[in-house]
Amino acid sequence: MEQIIARAKQNRQRIVLPEGTEERTLKAADKVLADGVADLVIIGNKDEIMSLASQWGLGNISKATIIDPENNPKSQEYANLLFELRKNKGMTIEEAQKKVLDPLYLGCLIIKSGEADGQLAGARNTTGNVLRPALQIIKTAPGISVVSGAFVMITPATQYGDNGILVFADCAVTPVPDAAQLAQIAVASAGTATAVAGIEDPRVALLSFSTKGSAKHEVVDKVTSALQMAKELAPDLKIDGELQADAAIVPSVGASKAPGSEIAGKANVLVFPDLQSGNISYKLVQRFSGAQAIGPILQGIARPVNDLSRGCSVDDVYKMIAVTANQAIAAKKQA
Repeated sequence: MEQIIARAKQNRQRIVLPEGTEERTLKAADKVLADGVADLVIIGNKDEIMSLASQWGLGNISKATIIDPENNPKSQEYANLLFELRKNKGMTIEEAQKKVLDPLYLGCLIIKSGEADGQLAGARNTTGNVLRPALQIIKTAPGISVVSGAFVMITPATQYGDNGILVFADCAVTPVPDAAQLAQIAVASAGTATAVAGIEDPRVALLSFSTKGSAKHEVVDKVTSALQMAKELAPDLKIDGELQADAAIVPSVGASKAPGSEIAGKANVLVFPDLQSGNISYKLVQRFSGAQAIGPILQGIARPVNDLSRGCSVDDVYKMIAVTANQAIAAKKQA
């Protein structure tokens, strides 16, 4: 986490916080601005935000750019942009003018205009509400059509992954991905491993209850199909499957069950065949091993938009601003 924060400080990004009057968000924003982790755009009524900052003793909020949707000189400009993006879906200019008053839509339009690099919300809003404007305005990254959620797992078991650091996906978004979606999740997760976890050499394992044909089932076939699709999407990606979890991360088991594989026993990115297995696994690892789980980190969107848990802490918001900044740095390098 210290490395994630340090990278954010070295290349400061401009992150939008649409929930500008939410207490945990404002308190985290104050610390982010004090520490120089990111430049911030806070959306909300300026008088209300500054009154809350004064009430909570937050002396750095004035360093942020505060944009009031109800009194925004660029409202019509953003409404025109939204109309152009959505007119083929039936949106009228009048509907677009209403949408730009919604902080979640406004934040994404600011990013689309090139005036910010990423967005973080969810302390007050559902995942659906956070994702909808992102997919309508920012859209998915090139070659990607599915959004997924990864966790960076920092575990005390340093013999696994990269010194105990692994990326798990999808643990948050797509319940039953098909083979093509699973391939895209694998490629996106490798990007998250580099951008956020600092893993310079991602080694991706597509997990299953079978290793290299040890069992036959249509769900295993999905994983093997995903492997071929991922190789076509990213020919240079180090990836293998289908692998059982122990074959993916334990060198002796990998050598026994998948001899000749460059990934078996050495994987640091674990891609689960469905959301149930991914979500269950990250929570079990977190509880049983005392691992730190950073996320969910949304991946697949052209510019980073992340979703907080509504039960998040101030520290969670602070860390996710730094994570979003790291994703934004990587997105600019790929553009």
